[in-house]
Amino acid sequence: MKDNKSNLHPYYKVIKRILDIFIAVLAIIITSPVMLIASIMVLCDRSAKGSLIFKQNRFGKDGKLFKIYKFRTMRKDAPDEVPTGVFSDVEKYLTRPGKFLRKTSIDELPQLFNVLKGDMSIVGPRPLVRTEEEIHKLRQKNGIYTILPGVTGWAQVNGRDMVGAEEKTEYDKEYLRRMSFWFDLKILLMTARLVVSGYGVVEGAETEKAES
Repeated sequence: MKDNKSNLHPYYKVIKRILDIFIAVLAIIITSPVMLIASIMVLCDRSAKGSLIFKQNRFGKDGKLFKIYKFRTMRKDAPDEVPTGVFSDVEKYLTRPGKFLRKTSIDELPQLFNVLKGDMSIVGPRPLVRTEEEIHKLRQKNGIYTILPGVTGWAQVNGRDMVGAEEKTEYDKEYLRRMSFWFDLKILLMTARLVVSGYGVVEGAETEKAES
């Protein structure tokens, strides 16, 4: 679809990957004390029986599945491959430190290693859980899978868990058209502000969106 094609300069594809690696390495170094504390919190919590890192199948570039990494924030008996937005009582599945880790987005930090692996970019559409069929079909229809998914994205800084499937796809289409160094920088700055404020984080069945 011509109106949904990215205006990305061909050189920025290479530059974006270089920047992804640089930012990921720098962020890992800076946040390593935070990740160490988060690791201790998860490992010491007896309600979280399982590995430190939670791995889940998500749709990546070209619609191919990859394993996304997150700190474990939910009990081992929580339903797998299911968006937390459909849970009627998500609180009963969260571990004791899990609520804090999710509220502060610290649980997302292991995705920096997904960036180093090339599964993800720092900025891009958030990768979907396999059961998110509605938005998955919309992304296929609108060519969103031509780019890597991101740790943060344009939809996430414009509502995050309060954005529905169709509106989220519109933001993804806009990002695809506008993707550039300066637009990515804008999204990163907006992400930092939102993480500090905690705005847009909604858990449970009042949102139809997935754990993002």
